[in-house]
This record gives sequence, C-alpha cells and structure tokens, in this order.
Amino acid sequence: MDKKDILSEVNLRRSKRVSSLPKHFKDFIVHTARHKTPPPSSFISTDSSGTSYPIEKFIDYSGISDHHRAFLAAIDSDSEPTSYREAVKDQRWRIAMAEEIRALELNKTWTIEQLPPSKRPIGCKWVYKVKRRADGSIERYKARLVVKGFTQVEGVDYCETFAPVAKLVTVRCLLTVAVAKEWQIHQMNVNNAFLHRDLDEEVYMELPPGFSTSRNGNVCRLRKSLYGLRQASRNWFSKFADALRQYGFIQSGADHSLFTFTRGTIFLGVLVYVDDLIIVGNSRSHCDSFKGYLDKCFRIKDLGPLKYFLGIEVTKMDSGLFLSQRKYVLDILTEC
Repeated sequence: MDKKDILSEVNLRRSKRVSSLPKHFKDFIVHTARHKTPPPSSFISTDSSGTSYPIEKFIDYSGISDHHRAFLAAIDSDSEPTSYREAVKDQRWRIAMAEEIRALELNKTWTIEQLPPSKRPIGCKWVYKVKRRADGSIERYKARLVVKGFTQVEGVDYCETFAPVAKLVTVRCLLTVAVAKEWQIHQMNVNNAFLHRDLDEEVYMELPPGFSTSRNGNVCRLRKSLYGLRQASRNWFSKFADALRQYGFIQSGADHSLFTFTRGTIFLGVLVYVDDLIIVGNSRSHCDSFKGYLDKCFRIKDLGPLKYFLGIEVTKMDSGLFLSQRKYVLDILTEC
C-alpha cells in the first residue's frame, strides 16, 4: 500500500460527528469573536499591535457601569515588586516594610535570641501587595513578611497543617442562592490574620531582609504564627471557627469553610478562604451587627459589596452577577 492509499484510508475513517460544548459550560460565556477579514497568515495578525489575538476583540465592557469600569481599570494600573532588591528602591515600599516590622513587634510576634546549637533557623522574604478600596482607589501599600515554611521539618517545628479553604463550586453556589433571594453580598478581610494565634512549637527565623537589631541575639524566636508557616493556616482557622461558633454559626458538613447562622427569619452565611471572607445575609442590620462582632474579635477591614475575590471579578448587573477572571488571566500571561 503506497502513501497515497494510506492517506485516503485515513480520510475515510475521519469522524463526521458535529462537536458541541460540554453541558457544564452552559453557564459560561464562551468568546468566539473573530476578525471579519481573516489575516493573510494564520500565525501573525495584521493588527498594528502585532498580537495574534488582541484581547479587545474578545472582551466587551458595554454592559458594565462607568463606576465598575473605573474599578477594573484601577486594579490593573499598578505593578507590584517581586523582590526586596526591587522594592527597597521605592520609598512607599520602604515605609510599608517599616510599618510591618513595627506591627509585628507591637504584637510580640517574636523575641530576639541567640540560636541554640541544635536548632536551624528558617528563612523569610517580603511579599508586596497594593491594597485597594471598594472603588478601586489605592488604600495603602502592604508589605507582608512571609516565612519560608518549605524548609520546616515535620515533627521538629510543625505537626498538623491541614486547614479547609473555600471551594470554587461553593463560591458559585453561595452567590447563586444570594442573587436568587436578593441577599446582601459583602466582602471582608482580616488584618494580620495569622498573628492572632500563639505558636506552640519552638521555631526560629532569620532576621527579616533589610533589618538588623542592636539587641543581644541573631535570630527571631517566633511566639505567634506568621504567614508562610506550615501550621499557620490551621492555627488561624481554628481560632476563627471558634469565634463563629460562639456567635451561633454552624459549620457545614459539605464544605467546612462555609458557616451558616439562622435565628427566626434571619439568615447569615460566611465563606472563609484563609483571611478573605464572603458574607451574605437577608438583613442589612444583622450583617452590620455581625461585622461589628468580628471587628471586636479581630481587626477586620470591610471591603464593601463583593467585587474581587480569589482572582474573580464580580460585576453586579440587573440580571444577576457576572463573574470574570480577566485580570487573573492577564496576570498569568504577563508572568509567562
């Protein structure tokens, strides 16, 4: 059989079945926009930008309010440093790092000590984030000190580590019910969440990059949990769950990060993802009262109506909520 016969046989066996999108995509908007006149090359576009698939051909903002459009533009406007060497050149980030060290010391997160001969300190690094208000304007420049927990040794400086986090399917289900019942949907953030729980294990950390001490010691012995520690998430979730139970919440058995509160006709729901919270409820006054309770227990920042959660942009429209991961996708493309 020659090459021509083989190719002919392959063509005869090709399926003619019409393909269609899976049913679980029915709730998604699948962008299928195309150029009216296809470019001469299938690889290179004739657009002046030189981009094969310019994003403006696939995204439409006509259904979004001017206020929310300004918010989307704002969250793209500033870049965040990826290293201490880059951040230290900017006074705003230097101030942010100094404020973080001051807050950690006021919270008595560590004590400066000499490293015992049998112990090995774990490293740490800075992580930088631009914090925004509900309208997208810059609230502050946040520098967070994070421990390199991947160097910890099990059984030596940590034991249990598991802590539940919200599943995306639970996020969508909760928002669907809230929209259908016209509930309040709010977002909150816990300031320095991991610092609210004392640390049981003996853990030593190197001095933070860019900072030194005149006290007698060369390492920090951690007295409280710090971001990056393997056990930090578990310690924080345990403390937060206890506070919710004291208020009267019941933990869901289907998703342990979901808590519900029912008293008469009043309903509240809280979905937890580390230190980010989604709060839904059928009474504004009870939502405000619960926020006040959380603020007494922890330092809570009220971010207002839900707009951006776990890389998902949430746009409120007359027909419901529109969920998009535009910024998340663009950030991945920029990084890669």
